Amino acid sequence: MNKYLAPSLLSANFYNLEKDLKVLKEEKIKYLHLDVMDGMFVPNISLGVPVIESIKKNTGEDFVLDTHLMVERPERYISNFKNAGADILTIHQEATGDFCEVLTIIKEQGMKAGISVNPETDIHKIDECLKIADLVLVMSVHPGFGGQKFIAETIEKVRYLKEERDKHNYKYMIEIDGGINLENVKMVCEAGVDIVVAGSAVFKEDIRKNIINLNNILYSF
Repeated sequence: MNKYLAPSLLSANFYNLEKDLKVLKEEKIKYLHLDVMDGMFVPNISLGVPVIESIKKNTGEDFVLDTHLMVERPERYISNFKNAGADILTIHQEATGDFCEVLTIIKEQGMKAGISVNPETDIHKIDECLKIADLVLVMSVHPGFGGQKFIAETIEKVRYLKEERDKHNYKYMIEIDGGINLENVKMVCEAGVDIVVAGSAVFKEDIRKNIINLNNILYSF
């Protein structure tokens, strides 16, 4: 399976967003990671429906909008993000009750459905929905803020997810988010990650150079 880099707009400079998105397109970035925070599930507030709607309107099919909901009771907003143009909608196991049912509703709305777990969450808590998930996102930092240090223990969750996918012929992609950089990206890919979310490692200083350096590693798999 191919490996993909998904730049996280949480670390972007919104003053230069149009210019930065042009660079991402020129470097053939496929996935754009959009972190939505409500200030309750995580102690921060970030972009929401209007920003995603604007990006979709102005970029069309240039990017797959990989939308990560870090919000309480995400089922309340499924239709909103569908209408805004989200292609993938990822919810947190910790944020809702019957998360398997929520994944099913997301799929019924025509989006791909993702499930995410925080670093301290037992990965086995999502076993029951792996057969219906299109994506599983492993948080390798505590969600809410960019620029955190990678939590190495989370790599075991990636290995487990790859084993389960191979064993049962599940179809989900494995994504990781938090503290990814040139020093650890090879390790997470070797463990089984398909989509690498990177914020500071992409948007700090020379975006084009950062993407090329990261993709040189991803393309080697």
